[in-house]
Amino acid sequence: MENGKTLALRHVDLSASEFALAVRDTLPILVGIIPFGITCGVMGLTAGLTPLETVMMSVLVFAGASQFVAMSMIGAGITGWGVIVLTTLLVNLRHLLMGASLAPHMSRLPLPMQALLSFGLVDESYAVTVGRMLNSHYSAAYQLGASATMYLTWIGSTAAGVVLGSRLPDPLAWGLDFAMPATFLVLLIPRLTDDVQQKVCAIAAVMALLGASLLPGKWYIILACLTASAAGAYLEGRKTDAQ
Repeated sequence: MENGKTLALRHVDLSASEFALAVRDTLPILVGIIPFGITCGVMGLTAGLTPLETVMMSVLVFAGASQFVAMSMIGAGITGWGVIVLTTLLVNLRHLLMGASLAPHMSRLPLPMQALLSFGLVDESYAVTVGRMLNSHYSAAYQLGASATMYLTWIGSTAAGVVLGSRLPDPLAWGLDFAMPATFLVLLIPRLTDDVQQKVCAIAAVMALLGASLLPGKWYIILACLTASAAGAYLEGRKTDAQ
């Protein structure tokens, strides 16, 4: 008779082919990631962090938006770690929504695997993982491959920014930062296959634009996510009732 641990391990798909497929699917996104990582390295030095501290922040935190916010606060002389932690937590609240959508799949995995995949969950790895789910199925190996590719690239590009330091102009001035939203649009648009999805996307876009013009900081992201989630639940419910 199999015990609980054995049953849990049977749910873990760690095939090398799924991992390699995730690496391949993630490579195009790196065009938008590398300039941000280099900028992160440059910004860390500008904020007064040592090269080791700057790289270790990418190793241990692995959250670009939070790192930029934290570095800006440190550079401005804000040294209260409680304030920095709270601010970066608010910036990354969207991860709660991303994690909730993957929870039905990840909850069947062993706890160490859940922790590892949760640490590596960023916008880009989430996007390619969900794309794989919609086209085929959920795979822990696929999510791990996407996360590992993003993680190593982020650390490497941060280290490159530290090495280049002040000798390199702001990489975002090259206009490569547009590669990131463009990539997400390419990932998103083919998924809008029915009326409900198209309406939810439009609602999220409108709320994000309104929120960005009316709210401080990154609250527009949370507003758009919550509004779109509520609208999606309502519209899906109506669609089910009609059927």
